[in-house]
Amino acid sequence: MPQRTVPTVLIVLFDGVQSLDVTGPLEVFAGAERHTPGTYRIRTASLDGTPVRTSSGLTLVPDEALTRAGDPHTLLVPGGRGTRRPDTAPLTDWLRVHAPRAERLVSVCTGATLLAAAGLLDGRRATTHWAYCDRLARDHPAVRVDPDPIYVRDGHVHTSAGVTSGIDLALALVEEDLGRDAALTIARHLVVFLRRPGNQAQFSAQLAAQTAERAPLREVQHWITEHPAADLSVESLAARALLSPRHFARAFRDETGMTPGRYVDRVRLEHARRLLEDTADGVEEISRASGYGTPEAMRRAFVKALGTPPAEYRRRFRPAPVH
Repeated sequence: MPQRTVPTVLIVLFDGVQSLDVTGPLEVFAGAERHTPGTYRIRTASLDGTPVRTSSGLTLVPDEALTRAGDPHTLLVPGGRGTRRPDTAPLTDWLRVHAPRAERLVSVCTGATLLAAAGLLDGRRATTHWAYCDRLARDHPAVRVDPDPIYVRDGHVHTSAGVTSGIDLALALVEEDLGRDAALTIARHLVVFLRRPGNQAQFSAQLAAQTAERAPLREVQHWITEHPAADLSVESLAARALLSPRHFARAFRDETGMTPGRYVDRVRLEHARRLLEDTADGVEEISRASGYGTPEAMRRAFVKALGTPPAEYRRRFRPAPVH
């Protein structure tokens, strides 16, 4: 009987790589191998097999040279300052030739820029760290850049946002390979929750928006966050800021980068999501507490923003109780 070939996870190393982009996913796959021996053969490789220095100064010693690595099942390209060095051409040349042979292609953070430079994201939907999405879209117009999700899957190509999202994506891949129970076990061992869907926003409403310069507008931002179930119409918020509705709407957009309505939508969604994840409150109660009024209104908001209704979101992303 022929011996089963263990799928290889090959992680690319280069000078200036972000260490967490490497070690976060590596620990997830290593945890899966401990959970189910024979699941993965994990290797690291630099272009010529020599040690690399990470962006934080840590030295990583690869297992081998990329030129001798063979064709992996999963090829993972991390990010870091090294992706923006002027001498990345040899690495992108290697990726252009060898990456298409991998059954699964994965990038973490700005590793997506290396895949894009190799032409591997052309025509695909992809994401990267929010601070570099505009640059990725500008430099590679053939890539459909989505700046919001923490990770994106387009066929066999998976791209993720900054640092910790690489752990989220690796857990999702392990769940795909071994099932939810295995992924939950690994997540608990790493003291993280298997709860963040790929289309969850990269950051909260408060971080997504700029902080307003004027104190009255900052106070309105704080009020919205603290009172998601209140009357948050433009007229009501404008009165709180002692401005006319038209002046308030324009000033809020100019100083925060988003309209009052968009900000309110994000705050309410985030509040409802936290209640679904962290409490046992019913959907009807959460819909009122979050300002939606009815479960149907909240369901529409969840489906539109996250692609899943509240009940399914809770089932998938609320941590199981520990007994």
